[in-house]
Amino acid sequence: MNKDTTQWYASWFDSPFYHILYKDRDHEEAHQFMDNLTNYLNLPENGKILDLACGKGRHSVYLNSLGYDVTGVDLSANSIAYAKQYENETLHFDVHDMCKPYNEKFDAVFNLFTSFGYFDKEADNFNTIKAIKEDLNEFGFGVIDFMNTDFIIENLVPEDVKTVEGIEFHQKRYVRDGYIVKNIEFTHKGEDFQFQERVKAFSLKDFEALFEEAGVYLLDVFGDYKLRKFYKATSERIVMIFK
Repeated sequence: MNKDTTQWYASWFDSPFYHILYKDRDHEEAHQFMDNLTNYLNLPENGKILDLACGKGRHSVYLNSLGYDVTGVDLSANSIAYAKQYENETLHFDVHDMCKPYNEKFDAVFNLFTSFGYFDKEADNFNTIKAIKEDLNEFGFGVIDFMNTDFIIENLVPEDVKTVEGIEFHQKRYVRDGYIVKNIEFTHKGEDFQFQERVKAFSLKDFEALFEEAGVYLLDVFGDYKLRKFYKATSERIVMIFK
């Protein structure tokens, strides 16, 4: 069964297998990142945060536990349906395309864990930056947490097998036409599946050009979740603060 579609992320992120493959993500690291980030930004007490491409809501739920009024949005209806179990008066989830403004004003808009650069249309990358700008209030901050593609490409593992819940995920990685691509193949209950992840290999310079075009100002760049200095050759992340 081939699930590869034009908008690969629409099918893959809505698949239960996506969450199985990545179930071992480090929640403690994610919480420390949110602590560091909110402290650095000095967001107002009970401030409003938009978690853009929130998945099943792990960052949203934690941010809400810190006292923030959080809205988590994602293109995946399945992920949002799951996340809605955590809703309360100051935590809400909604299906939304991040290329478009959400039409509310926030103290911060977070786009975390490389949830950018998936689009087939180049214009949608620009549109997402513009949408984030539209959703910020006068004093608000935008945050994009992206992989450092220079480091990733230099250290790319061409092929491996990861077994989770008895499923052998065969993963192949390569760079093609400016994208970092991962093909994922596995068999489950006698049925063959194929998915593909494809992310634009944006460098910091590419983001700087997008920000300039969108009329937003890059304030700070960090290289990891502890908000240490960014180094092109050795940092694993690019954490960009802008407004």
